[in-house]
Amino acid sequence: MGELRLMKGNEVIAEAAIRYGCDGYFGYPITPQSEVIELLMAQRPWETTGMVVLQAESEIASIHMVYGAAGCGKRVMTSSSSPGISLMAEGISYIAGCELPCVIVNVQRGGPGLGTIQPSQADYNQATKGGGHGDYSLLVLAPASVQEMHDFVGLAFDLAYKYRNPVMILADGVIGQMMEKVELMDQRPRWTDHQLKEITGNWATYGKTRDREKHVITSLELDSNIMEDNNLRLQAKYKRMKEEDVRYEAISCEDAEYVLVAFGCAARICQKTVQIARGQGYKIGLLRPITLFPFPEKAIAEMAGRIKGFLTVEFNAGQMVNDVRLAANGKTKVEYFGRMGGILPTPDEVEKALFQTLIGG
Repeated sequence: MGELRLMKGNEVIAEAAIRYGCDGYFGYPITPQSEVIELLMAQRPWETTGMVVLQAESEIASIHMVYGAAGCGKRVMTSSSSPGISLMAEGISYIAGCELPCVIVNVQRGGPGLGTIQPSQADYNQATKGGGHGDYSLLVLAPASVQEMHDFVGLAFDLAYKYRNPVMILADGVIGQMMEKVELMDQRPRWTDHQLKEITGNWATYGKTRDREKHVITSLELDSNIMEDNNLRLQAKYKRMKEEDVRYEAISCEDAEYVLVAFGCAARICQKTVQIARGQGYKIGLLRPITLFPFPEKAIAEMAGRIKGFLTVEFNAGQMVNDVRLAANGKTKVEYFGRMGGILPTPDEVEKALFQTLIGG
């Protein structure tokens, strides 16, 4: 059993990074995720594990520091919140194009623009549909608890190296700021140089040596035929993600007539709605996507053939609902309910929306 503590979601991201053996964190403070870099600075891991922690001059600088360190095969990460992730978009596309592993944490705030520091889930499309230029995808994990904020750091790094791809932990401001009991894992040592070379094979850049030619990492390719091959290789990788690493949680769905679909803190609210509605005799279930990309399309498609309808519950204007509709493929009704601007719905509001749009409709 690991060490038990009461911690904020943002704080546990930092703690998990140290314990996982992260080589470097490069970031810039922005509410509501500033506690990540604050705790890292307070912990001073460079004195114990050798982890580099650096506040860059901007989000643009921090993502390019991640780019450089990831190219050396190091376990590196950054964190930010919505507008900061937008500033990182070009660098994220470069990293994806170079097929480099890294972890990016987005603790979402309301927008558009500077918006509000209150929680939101309005970055769903940005995270799951690329976010920057070009045909690329991030593998996106959506935690619904402080424990998952901790657990997903290690999982994100493992998946990043499995696919040589950036992985995003997409949290909302509620999960980042709330405090819960969390079990911290035992610390993992950082890789030795020998282990690093074994893990990264021939893709990481170490410079030219007697037994190895120099290796240049770039996403630039002026030959259209080669560039198409590069894109086809990336698309094959994303297809493999869909085949091997779809994650979701199904709650009370076995006999459900209607199913709520929600991620992050919205799923926690919906879990209470399911409890209330079942107490009133209504067969309601909850499907919680854990990976937003790859999305649990097959699970939704299977349910669509036997239930009366889905209701997506989101802290945005309706983004994930489009993916649910595509997966349901017209087999059943799909409706949306959400709040924006940092306002969170109550379980009773979700139940009311369920009756208005599906059960009583």
